[in-house]
Amino acid sequence: MEFQDKVLTCRECGKEFLFSAGEQAFYAEKGFQHQPSRCKDCRGARRPAGAGEGGAGGERTLYAAVCSACGKDTQVPFKPTPGKPVYCRDCYAKRGGRAGQRSPMVLDS
Repeated sequence: MEFQDKVLTCRECGKEFLFSAGEQAFYAEKGFQHQPSRCKDCRGARRPAGAGEGGAGGERTLYAAVCSACGKDTQVPFKPTPGKPVYCRDCYAKRGGRAGQRSPMVLDS
């Protein structure tokens, strides 16, 4: 199917924006049923901060902890549960964690 550029009107701000042939082909490839109803700026304003940038958005709360293996002070992105071990980045990697990668369980101290 041959797509042609379309000019659409944003339902949020009323400005006209271009729905390019390439974007239409992408929408068709992904199986999207509807064309966009908001311009890029208004879509961005509705999206939570940080979304689409690899993160969940917002600031991460860190909790102080002491590594159960080496005793070093560290910080983790979850509230430690009493009686359950918490490891620093190095000890976590030694125990088979994702060495050399950012861990969802442990951050640098």
